[in-house]
Amino acid sequence: MNQEMRHAIIVLLLAFAALSYSADSIQSNPSPNIIIIFTDDMGYGDLGVYGHPSIKTPNLDKMAFEGQRWTCFYVPANVCTPSRAGLLTGRLPIRSGMYGDDPRTLFPYSKGGLPESEITIAEVLKSVGYNTAAIGKWHLGHLTQYLPTRHGFDSYYGIPYSNDMDIQKEINAFNYFKLFKNPKIEMFNVPLMRDISIIERPAKQRTITARYTRAAVKFIKENKGGPFFLYLAHSMPHVPLFVSPYFKDRSKGGLYGDVIEEIEEMVAKHIETIEPVENQLEK
Repeated sequence: MNQEMRHAIIVLLLAFAALSYSADSIQSNPSPNIIIIFTDDMGYGDLGVYGHPSIKTPNLDKMAFEGQRWTCFYVPANVCTPSRAGLLTGRLPIRSGMYGDDPRTLFPYSKGGLPESEITIAEVLKSVGYNTAAIGKWHLGHLTQYLPTRHGFDSYYGIPYSNDMDIQKEINAFNYFKLFKNPKIEMFNVPLMRDISIIERPAKQRTITARYTRAAVKFIKENKGGPFFLYLAHSMPHVPLFVSPYFKDRSKGGLYGDVIEEIEEMVAKHIETIEPVENQLEK
């Protein structure tokens, strides 16, 4: 099973374990807040709940034990663009045009994106009163007409495609994989966007996981009255791997483990923010 297919497996663990509602809670709150956390290239075996011996993920493990684990299902594609199109529209990527043999995903030079005619989860939820936000990796078109704000999301903050794109011209195929051993921010001229504007380039990727989290927590607090839909698609652990200084060399799983443990602690911040909101709604 390759990495892109595995990253789609982890999304449902996080999405549905994050907010597992009992029949009673759904009855009392028919419009539950919804959060999908989508990681890129993370394997299901990288979590403690699935037996990883050295990467510590207590918060994600707790979510899994308290919620549901979906351990057998199919994803619409094994690479970034079509898998995200399938997740957000519920349709096979070939039906939305988000599938190709060469290239298989969208690139910074691509002129297309998710068609306006496609109906996303965000659009459906907005039609019944939800506030919506997309944070993180989009990869369904970087041009204005294809960005999240044109597909049902009230706001967007993130990198519009993979974090290894916009690579410097002097880096060729030979040293492309070698540079991942010691990546530098300036090697990847990827943009950080807010809504339809570029606010930073190159994106400072060492702090990108933490900044995605701050944006997510801010959205949750601002919409505590609900209902809201948050689509949080982390750029990591897709290579190149970057981690905040606080998490560097903390994991026994090396740099990759550092990245996973940072994501897992960031999820804990979402939980800390969500629980008071949910308790308030239940009163």
